Amino acid sequence: MTMVNIALPKGRLGETVYRSFKAAGYACPAIEEANRKLVFENPDAGVRYFWVKPSDVSIYVERGAADVGVAGKDILLEYRPDVYELADLDVGKCRMCVAARADFRDDGSRTLRVATKFPRIARDYYSSLSRDIDIIKLNGSIELAPLLGLSDVIVDIVETGRTLAENGLEVKAEIVPVSARLIANKVSWKFKNDAIRRMARLLAEQAAANRKENQA
Repeated sequence: MTMVNIALPKGRLGETVYRSFKAAGYACPAIEEANRKLVFENPDAGVRYFWVKPSDVSIYVERGAADVGVAGKDILLEYRPDVYELADLDVGKCRMCVAARADFRDDGSRTLRVATKFPRIARDYYSSLSRDIDIIKLNGSIELAPLLGLSDVIVDIVETGRTLAENGLEVKAEIVPVSARLIANKVSWKFKNDAIRRMARLLAEQAAANRKENQA
């Protein structure tokens, strides 16, 4: 049986994603045991999983260390890895948004200061609006920037909006919806096509079933 190497994002998203793989027929009992291992395999199911930092999944896949992986749409838009996007797994759903203080209004009179972890996404969005911006690249606590006058707005992932509200901020615009996507290495797609295509189909069917169940 063809062995498919799968990069899963560490953390809550990865655990949710693994449940989708398991439901689709790709269980790996060892991954559910309490241990500190990073690599787990089930030859009977033809899978080898390993945990990596979420932002690194696309790198492992692009460079062929993994045949497939699961990455957020935000990562794919920001880093644009040379991979195939095969399926929307319909988990890890959130939004990429512009947020600012509730009383902020962009009148276009000066360059807009934008704090973000996602400079490419922010730049592409404001370029589409023909708006001049000054990107301020931050790695954490993005919400602080407008509160301390470092920026006018932020571009960031919003799940529930609770953190924004607690800090006196609100969503001003939604840029793009975000969810977990199944991606594949281009060479692996060629040489392990049957196995990867089948995996993508089963995961897409699982995602569709979950959507239907949630809508019921």
